[in-house]
Amino acid sequence: MTGLQRWAARPDIPDLLPGEDRNLGSGLFVDLVPASCWFTNVRSCVSEKDWERLRRMITRRAQFRCEVCGAGEDRETRRWLEAHERWTYDDAARTQRLARLICLCTDCHTATHFGRAQVVGVADAALVHLRAVTGMNQAEADAHIAEAFHVWEERSRWTWDLDLSILTDAGVAIRRPPSPERRSTTARQTLEWVDHDTRSDVAERAKSTGIQQRAATKRAGSGTGPAPAG
Repeated sequence: MTGLQRWAARPDIPDLLPGEDRNLGSGLFVDLVPASCWFTNVRSCVSEKDWERLRRMITRRAQFRCEVCGAGEDRETRRWLEAHERWTYDDAARTQRLARLICLCTDCHTATHFGRAQVVGVADAALVHLRAVTGMNQAEADAHIAEAFHVWEERSRWTWDLDLSILTDAGVAIRRPPSPERRSTTARQTLEWVDHDTRSDVAERAKSTGIQQRAATKRAGSGTGPAPAG
């Protein structure tokens, strides 16, 4: 039995991580990670086994529903339940601290990462979903997105230290993320790679996931007609 221990399942992660704020960042809103913090998401900083433990905990405690819109998984339209990080930023210490993990459906996650939605060509669908869930009109949505990008630009001027103590205090081992210099280089190369043709290809692939179809259904139901990216 001792020889089999390395394959044994690790214990479940507790439903409440040490110091986690389950009320932080409720509802749907555009939540942009500063450029200097790209490629430091939880999944890239933990082992595959620990990520699976975290993913199971997040979806289980959300009762297998999106914690924003209440949708469940739909394999036919390829809507999944995904983990999203809520961060707090200490401007004085330049520290980005993981404060909450939340279960989002694909549509809410896409709207939350609106900058990425623009890059891959699904911003229209993300905007439709944002408005449908929040009840914002077009002007309110435009103002909300503009403010999110303003905050992003300000925070992206600085290099942030990463605080994942709510994971380490729960016994999750952390892998050192890439250096800020390497993250900036990778981010720049990624954006350069996603040229117009690539965005078109990705948008076509996004259609097959159901994001665009679900957005079209919401748009038709509301009678708003096509919405600009904002």
